[in-house]
Amino acid sequence: MDTITHGIAGALIGKAFFGGEDLFTRQPLTQRRVAAIAATLGAIFPDVDIVRDVVSRDPMTLLTWHRSWTHSLVMLPVFALGLAALTRYVARKRAMSSPSFALLLLIYAVGIGSHIFLDYVTSFGTMLWTPLSRTRESWDLLFIVDFTLSAVVLVPQFVAALYRAREGFPRRALQMWLGFSACAGLAAWLLTAAEFPPSLAAMLAVLCILAVLFFAPAAGGWGYRVSFKNWNRAGFAVFAAYIGLAALAHHAAMTRVEKFAEEKGLPVETLGALPLPPSVLHWDGLVRTPRGVYEIRMNLLDPFSPGPQDPIVYSYYPDAPPNEFLAVARRLPNVQTYLRFARFPVYRSRKEGGNTVVEFTDLRFFRSRRRPAPFTYQVVFDAEENVLEQGWVKE
Repeated sequence: MDTITHGIAGALIGKAFFGGEDLFTRQPLTQRRVAAIAATLGAIFPDVDIVRDVVSRDPMTLLTWHRSWTHSLVMLPVFALGLAALTRYVARKRAMSSPSFALLLLIYAVGIGSHIFLDYVTSFGTMLWTPLSRTRESWDLLFIVDFTLSAVVLVPQFVAALYRAREGFPRRALQMWLGFSACAGLAAWLLTAAEFPPSLAAMLAVLCILAVLFFAPAAGGWGYRVSFKNWNRAGFAVFAAYIGLAALAHHAAMTRVEKFAEEKGLPVETLGALPLPPSVLHWDGLVRTPRGVYEIRMNLLDPFSPGPQDPIVYSYYPDAPPNEFLAVARRLPNVQTYLRFARFPVYRSRKEGGNTVVEFTDLRFFRSRRRPAPFTYQVVFDAEENVLEQGWVKE
């Protein structure tokens, strides 16, 4: 999950369960605001490991380091203790009011835990048990950037702030609706650029839902009677329901992939259903076999009855035939690191002049017709099987 959504989710948790207040206000720091800030920082903290990837000269750091130590359930108590102690120290030095050490410890633990969970439900994989195990685990429920989830955890916080006071309500509500509508338009543009355009009907539905959320609670004044905390708790309930919906959709998608593999009689090595934008209805079914990877793109609203009467449209990505260059490439340390990371790898080999290029691509990362597939590793050999260069394929 992207770092911004992690922080927004942490703020929602802080406001819903730890008495947190709005983060952005001119009021002096109070225990409630410190609680909300701590929950937000805790939810962001695990992504500090990306700094090493930025400064490291090792091209494989993203695979060997990111989502390991700072994303580990084993290390979570250590980081929560350190952050709680640091917060209490800063509060004492600046004579600020802050929650107790025990409460801060709990807040940071929950914030870090929320980050680990939201990364675990994406398909990139998280090393949950570092240093006991370096195995990446994933639940494959959500796409790594999920605009719907971002809205689910953000909108309730704005609604809660909107209904704290009646003063200037029409203007503030209109501003919020216009702002979120513009964000929805930007998200639609980004999805279209990534070749996953949302439908016009979906966009209109989003605008209507936003209008209802911002304006409807004013009817009869009931929105003002809901407490700031309860608005945020309602938002957390919707967030939990969205994760549950994604889990049900994943189960349905997996059932389809299993039926496809059975119908085709495939010798399955690895099988999975991975989320695709723009919604939890869209999935990418992948089946790794000894000679290549099969893929089916699915919309769960479409009928699915594999068989001779209703053949499934699928793509097949065959591996290159075994050759000495591919064998040498697979023994290289960086390629071995890549293959431990990849779940649905495809091996390619081609001639370029007098050289041979071997490429490894993991099909769990979506491909664009206009850009190279992400996480594609390339090795270039001369005619004598000497490595001339190796590294990530750039756009």
